[in-house]
Amino acid sequence: MLIDTHCHISDEDYENKEEIIKNMENNIMIVSTASPKDIEEVVNLCETHKNIYGTLGIHPEFADTYKDEDLQKVEKYLTHPKIVGIGEIGLDYHYTKENKEKQKELFIKQINLANKYQKTIVIHSRDAIEDTYNIIEKYKNKNIKCNMHCFSGSLEMAERFVKLGVKLGIGGVLTFKNEKKLKEIVHALDIHNFVLETDSPYLTPEPLRGQKNEPRNVKYVAAKISQLKGISYAKTLEITTQTAIRQFDLKL
Repeated sequence: MLIDTHCHISDEDYENKEEIIKNMENNIMIVSTASPKDIEEVVNLCETHKNIYGTLGIHPEFADTYKDEDLQKVEKYLTHPKIVGIGEIGLDYHYTKENKEKQKELFIKQINLANKYQKTIVIHSRDAIEDTYNIIEKYKNKNIKCNMHCFSGSLEMAERFVKLGVKLGIGGVLTFKNEKKLKEIVHALDIHNFVLETDSPYLTPEPLRGQKNEPRNVKYVAAKISQLKGISYAKTLEITTQTAIRQFDLKL
């Protein structure tokens, strides 16, 4: 069984959403909110599809515009049995660094919710790796699980996060021909530190690059990890699936 631990399947992303879901009918998807308006849609997907779980959170790009009601809505659903994490949340300095403090404040508020409700944290970090690490180290309770979605840092930073107990989300970027840093990380670290993801509809893996991504393409990520680690595809699936089940306390 494959588990795509991070994808987006909103009506805006796919005209044929039900077909995309059917393509994963014998596997599991964990669907993440991309914006506050996605919250009810993610909950509805969880309630109407046996193989879908969800994570809810406010992405750092909304640090200037989110309302208190958005956070209240996230909290409202954290007792839902199929909402298995808070995410994606974190820091993104790629487009602007002018609201760093607002981003940090929002990030910490949601980590506190994760601590309160014992939910796995799913982190988005772009051009903000050191601040992300410092906040996780300071504010996350030790017993709270944590995934670094679409990890893009250095091997040194990967090792530091792993020491904090953070699992690294590995997606389609691993398959890109010119990607060296992530391949180095996957080669160097124990496979038990990784979970599979697609970030659909983005970051489509080779050999489908240029097409819209979808969760079933997580198999290409698994195949690349298998190649880099020198182990069978079946063993890669066995390990990453069990890691994902533990990370999100999935009741399958």
